[in-house]
Amino acid sequence: MTSQSEQDPPYDAQPAPPALAAVALLEEVREDLAAAALPLALPEAEQARRDVANAVAQLDDYILPRYRSLDAPLLAVVGGSTGAGKSTLVNALVGHPVTRSGAIRPTTRQPILLHHPSEAAWFEGQRVLPSLSRIRGYVASSAVPATSAGPVPDPGAMSSLVLVADPAMPEGIALLDAPDVDSISDDNRKLAGQLLAAADLWIFVTTANRYADAVPWRLLLDAAGRDIMVAVVLDRVPPGAEAEVSEDLRGLLDREGLGAAQLFIIPETALDPLGMLPATTVLLLRTWLADLAADSAGRSDIARRTLNGTVRALAARVAEVAQAAREQQRAAGNLEAAAVSAYNSAATRILDATRDGSLLRGEVLARWQDFVGTGEFFRTLEQNVGRFRDRLGAVFRGEPPPAIRVEAAIETGLQAVIVDEAANAAEDTDQRWRTDPAGRHLLGTDDLSGTTPGFEGRAAAEIRAWQEALMEMIRTEGQGKRTQARWLSFGINGLGAALMIVVFSMTAGLTGLEVGVAGGTAVVGQRLLEAVFGEDAVRRMAEKAREDLHVRCQRLLQDEQQKFLTRLPEHDDPAAGSLAAHAEALARLAAAA
Repeated sequence: MTSQSEQDPPYDAQPAPPALAAVALLEEVREDLAAAALPLALPEAEQARRDVANAVAQLDDYILPRYRSLDAPLLAVVGGSTGAGKSTLVNALVGHPVTRSGAIRPTTRQPILLHHPSEAAWFEGQRVLPSLSRIRGYVASSAVPATSAGPVPDPGAMSSLVLVADPAMPEGIALLDAPDVDSISDDNRKLAGQLLAAADLWIFVTTANRYADAVPWRLLLDAAGRDIMVAVVLDRVPPGAEAEVSEDLRGLLDREGLGAAQLFIIPETALDPLGMLPATTVLLLRTWLADLAADSAGRSDIARRTLNGTVRALAARVAEVAQAAREQQRAAGNLEAAAVSAYNSAATRILDATRDGSLLRGEVLARWQDFVGTGEFFRTLEQNVGRFRDRLGAVFRGEPPPAIRVEAAIETGLQAVIVDEAANAAEDTDQRWRTDPAGRHLLGTDDLSGTTPGFEGRAAAEIRAWQEALMEMIRTEGQGKRTQARWLSFGINGLGAALMIVVFSMTAGLTGLEVGVAGGTAVVGQRLLEAVFGEDAVRRMAEKAREDLHVRCQRLLQDEQQKFLTRLPEHDDPAAGSLAAHAEALARLAAAA
């Protein structure tokens, strides 16, 4: 044996212009198929991935090479069930042992391709079956028993194609002895399917007692769908049973759309010492193959017919992959929408909490009451705002600790709301994803139902940044000399605390005594701010502060939802749309042919 040759056929002519256009389309289809992203664990995804892999392999192994080389020799793949006698048949067709046969299964570990020596260049390069490396075999001597003739299979070389140049092969056609289609070896079965998909015509070998087996019939139906030429060899037919068995098999072929298949009968016959069938048993099949090889126009018709049927089947497969890609996009979009909806709802609930008065309960309310003194403030307000300002000027001046405590209480209360709602959104998203097979697969064993580490600290920092921005807004609003004198007399933190209370002052969520206390103290803050800045400015400042807080909360939650969204694949897949268009183009190509 010699090492693999990388030589391409020196006489491989350029395709005609129509074929060039078809090749360009098929190359685009192959590129889009290879790029098709089907990562989500949807019910049909696994089959779609197999379809993609098979379609890409068939484009590489057969469709593109055949379009580029319509005048290349026909490739006849000999396939069938375990122990059907494929290797024995191939040896009989060339008249001497060249492939390995035996009782131990699986026997055919490496595919063997027989060709005429003058046509070696068509197969030594990577024109067809480019994923298989080439090993040069040799013609066995007639003095060597068949069980040891030919290349010795290498169990670790499943990706090799053994090339045997044999003068007994007619020019214009090559035979490929494939592994069993129902082999106990997964690798053998996959390789057999790959080789059959690369065939111009298929010689299906079965026996009198196994011709109705399910596995080979699935492949026969696939051949019918591709409109490939099929020759059926019924091997080991007992004496006297030929008419009955062949009639039954012919009926099965007719019912499955394979009525045009050639049927060859090989009687049950003793093999000679070399494991060879008598030459007369395969004479009709050998003659049929020789006639095909001698008829260049007929070979061209067979190649074009198989190619056209294969492209038509490819169009249907590409359409199914395009649909699967759209389903992937839809599923990814639904998962993304579930996460975004949960976190948007959390942001809305936080905003509601900042305007329904609920944040004026508990510690915030207590610290505010400590700061302003409820009864005294009401009496002051009833008299006039000016006296109120003068009376409290000393309290607010110098940023007293009570104002700072109000800010701290607001920070703590608001942080608790934000963290709680973020946790609710995470739990909601986690539950919704786990009800979906794709989402469940993306999550795996990870529990994302709580907030991410450090979220509480980030929320607190964002609240403090909001409070600082609010203080800066007060400074900016009080740039005038009169206004500046007023807000300086009350203290920046005192006015800031009052503005925060105004932001949270809508009391729809309060009941009973809370309404009177919280509502009344919020009015105190509002009157104070109006005395410094005016009513319109206070309203504008409160709205701006609330909107700023909402934006900051949204940003916090959007960052938090990324723990889900980063698990999603890119679902804006351009290949999905182009594959659908390519499926239609392939169907038109097949129809035109």
